[in-house]
Amino acid sequence: MNSLFLHSSLSPSLTCKPRPRPLKRPIHICALRGSHHNTRIFAPSILFPFKLCPAFHTSTPIACFSTPSNEGVVSVINFEDLVEKDFSFLDSHDLISTEEHDQKIRRIISAGEIAESSQVMVSISSEGFVDQLFDLAPCTSLLVVHDSILTLACIKEKYDKVKCWQGEVIYVPEKWGPFDVVFLYYLPAMPFELDAIVGALSKRCVPGGRLVISHPNGRKALEQEQQQFPDVVVSDLPDRMTLQKAAADHSFDLIEFIDEHSFYLAILKFHKDRS
Repeated sequence: MNSLFLHSSLSPSLTCKPRPRPLKRPIHICALRGSHHNTRIFAPSILFPFKLCPAFHTSTPIACFSTPSNEGVVSVINFEDLVEKDFSFLDSHDLISTEEHDQKIRRIISAGEIAESSQVMVSISSEGFVDQLFDLAPCTSLLVVHDSILTLACIKEKYDKVKCWQGEVIYVPEKWGPFDVVFLYYLPAMPFELDAIVGALSKRCVPGGRLVISHPNGRKALEQEQQQFPDVVVSDLPDRMTLQKAAADHSFDLIEFIDEHSFYLAILKFHKDRS
């Protein structure tokens, strides 16, 4: 079944800035809690690009992308009334589409050494990165994890076979994986200590699995993003010493590290036998 899974609940009291791009078809999302459920629908709108039904608030909700429920839909509210951080700056880099930027993205993707049989997870990425990943490195299974439901909805519309999960990478359900490759495309948006993130992912990687941490525009761009988007960019890129310590504590080897002014790439390889 095609799936868009949601970890965190939504509140209809705050606003976001949806991208001015309508979906070509409605997207139905079913939030589950025990035997109860509530259907959410992404649908084209005249005034706003999306509409969504009120969320079912739970502390640990599970949700799935599905066909419409027979129980009908409750009253619809505009997408602008939902909590949604603005990650559009991640795609603004992709819109430039310079050869240099494309080359950096290809370098990040190649760092994963993805095979057709690979199971891959991508966390906090741009749509453009998923586009290139889908085109350049076909794999058995691709899971995209993101805080933004809007970003996931747009990705899901383009790539029906891609699994999408809304929430934090350290809480991804165990039913997915173990992973051959994990991309942390935008680590500074993750509100956890590096040690906690690497520790959680060490339980989700196969022996020899790769963890790729990147920023295609490096620390120079990150400094500007921290000033412009402080609610989204909540941490920094780790230096070599910090990364080596976190890696060693959780059975990873740091096999490549590039920390240039305009490009950041770290490749970790998991060496612990999961058995």
